[in-house]
Amino acid sequence: MAKSAAQQPSYDDCAALEAVLAELAALPPLVTSGEVLALKQQLAAAARGEAFVLQAGDCAESFAQCRPDAITAQLKILLQMSLVLVHGSGRRVVRLARLAGQYAKPRSADAEVRDGVSLPAYRGDNVNRSEFSAAARRPDPELLLRGYERAALTLNFVRALVDGGFADIHHPEQWDLSFAHASPSRDEYERIVNEIRASLDFARTLTGEDHPALTRVDFFTSHEALVLPYEQALTRQVPRRDGWFNLSTHLPWIGMRTASPDGAHVEYARGLSNPIGIKVGPATEPAALVRTLEAIDPHREPGRVTLIHRFGADRIAEGLPPVLRAVRAAGWPGLWICDPMHGNTETVVPTDGAGAGRPVKTRAFAKVMLELERAFEVHASCGTHLGGVHIEVTGDDVTECTGGSRGLSDADLARAYRSAVDPRLNAEQALELSMLMARHLRAGR
Repeated sequence: MAKSAAQQPSYDDCAALEAVLAELAALPPLVTSGEVLALKQQLAAAARGEAFVLQAGDCAESFAQCRPDAITAQLKILLQMSLVLVHGSGRRVVRLARLAGQYAKPRSADAEVRDGVSLPAYRGDNVNRSEFSAAARRPDPELLLRGYERAALTLNFVRALVDGGFADIHHPEQWDLSFAHASPSRDEYERIVNEIRASLDFARTLTGEDHPALTRVDFFTSHEALVLPYEQALTRQVPRRDGWFNLSTHLPWIGMRTASPDGAHVEYARGLSNPIGIKVGPATEPAALVRTLEAIDPHREPGRVTLIHRFGADRIAEGLPPVLRAVRAAGWPGLWICDPMHGNTETVVPTDGAGAGRPVKTRAFAKVMLELERAFEVHASCGTHLGGVHIEVTGDDVTECTGGSRGLSDADLARAYRSAVDPRLNAEQALELSMLMARHLRAGR
């Protein structure tokens, strides 16, 4: 029986789409099955409380961001945050980036209206373009190829950086971002760096050598498996391994708008050997979620499913416990991580700057921090544990989320608001958030 596929582009040239998909199906994979299975093992460790997951990156990547400076800045902030978390938690951190494939986004409405003109919504660079014109908003199958190419270029550069010693833990000062120098968290971060450096110097003196594992890190990618034709074209069988692998990313996830247990996205994920992420929020029916879990993970395989909850600071205390209880009663022992971003989105109208007068989405940093704090509390009260965090962040000096140590206000948003979809934390705010998480993890050790 055919399953309904929500949030799919409507292409007007089916022959062109089929030609693009055939070309994608013949191209090399972006990741390997061995990497996918390694991530599954690490997620299983996080579910047991032996590791902590940091899933972070852009809300929606743009093709224009496929530049060395932008990629390096994103990798820097991911490494910087993970260093703080390792120090605070005493656990291994699983680095899972929203990178090299997060080019499509679900939308709450199919159309966008400006000044009385209605056009198809922008659904990410894999589908159409953000410019508000009929030509730009037409879904173009050729963009799927451009997305594959940008993902491949991004992954190639990241792998080269990591293999070349960019992530060498002996030199964490190389990961710093200049505009965060004035952050109140700066002194604490430098103290952490100095403590780690002293520990490494002691180990080197004791053993007479450096351990190779300290010169590079494991690095995994994730994106929402939204445009099913693209995901299916990069789904392969692998010699000497059972099952099918989505080799466009290590961890594909299912969003809130496509998580119906009777939908095509769940049916697609059910057949994959990848670990699968599932978003959970106020609209999630616990019984429906259990049905989805039974479909995707009937054997309760360790590391198979990661549940990413996003309720909002004002709703998590009431909304999360029934979901935790239902999943626990069903005997599912999997991994929970908190997305404190999406449930705290609001729309404001900046009064100053180039974008003045046009509504933009933002998130209050205080609400993001509050939801994360409450997530730790709710899990503790329900006898479960929070195994990770999922945030939207950029290494650029943007002003998209209000608050933080510099006290950004609504008036600051127009100064450096660059996201085409959702607001992201800047590196300074992300560092501050990682300090909070480290304190909670340290208290629970």
